[in-house]
Amino acid sequence: MNQISKILIIDDDSRNVFALNAVLKTKNFTCVSATNAEDGLHLMRTSNEIGLVLMDMMMPDMDGYEAISEMKKDIHLNKIPIISVTAQAMMGDKERCLAAGADAYVSKPVQINELLRLIDKLM
Repeated sequence: MNQISKILIIDDDSRNVFALNAVLKTKNFTCVSATNAEDGLHLMRTSNEIGLVLMDMMMPDMDGYEAISEMKKDIHLNKIPIISVTAQAMMGDKERCLAAGADAYVSKPVQINELLRLIDKLM
């Protein structure tokens, strides 16, 4: 599908960003990050190198659901694959993320092998 240049991690918890970045770096991925959805959307609009987004769904101000909606409305962003990464793991949460426009879903704590499988699938 897409040849991924950079993975954008959008998460308001710097510990999650650090952990995901560290693991993905060992797998030769280049990551950039934003601690809120507005900054993440700005990065995507000003860089043509973002090939995939790891989106936290529960953030203050604009949550992941709103951010995905904004991405899907933007002709320059709507083809970028999104993996929702969320602590919401109750029945129906995965379906809600996918219905919002995410291409895949992983729950926290992230199972790295599952995340890598999804990244490989969306590449």
